[in-house]
Amino acid sequence: MEHAASWGINSVVVVATGATVCLCVLLHYECLSWLSRQLMRLQRHRRRRVLFGIFGLLLVHIAEIWLFGCVYATLAIWPAFGEVSGASAGLLDDIYVSAMTFTTVGASDVSVKGPLRFLAGTEALSGLVLIAWSASFTYLEMERFWREP
Repeated sequence: MEHAASWGINSVVVVATGATVCLCVLLHYECLSWLSRQLMRLQRHRRRRVLFGIFGLLLVHIAEIWLFGCVYATLAIWPAFGEVSGASAGLLDDIYVSAMTFTTVGASDVSVKGPLRFLAGTEALSGLVLIAWSASFTYLEMERFWREP
C-alpha cells in the first residue's frame, strides 16, 4: 500500500512542478513582451530605458522565485512530500530556498529532502533557462541602445 501512496505523492509533486514551470514561462514571456513594448516608447530616454529594462527583469525573476517558494511552502505542509531541512518553517525561508535553487547558487545551510527534490531540480533548470532568456533579451536591447545615434 505504501508503494501506491508514494506514486500518488510523487504525481502531485510532478503536477505541481509542471504547473509552476508553465506559469513561470508564461509570466516570463508576457513580461518580456510587455517590457519590449514599453522600452520602444522610451526611445528618447536611453538611460531610463536601460534601467527600466533591468529593473523589470529583476522583478519578473523575483515573482518567479516567489511562485516556486509558495509551492515549497504549500507542499511542505504535508510531511509526505518532503522537507526543507536547515530552515525554519516560514514562508521567507521557502523563498530563500527557492532563490538559491532558481539562481543555481545553492546553499550549504539548507537541503531539500523527499519528493520535493524533484521540484528543486526542475526549478534549477528552469531558473537557468529563464535567466539565460533574460540575458539574451538584455543583450538585444543593449545592442539597439548602442546602435542608436
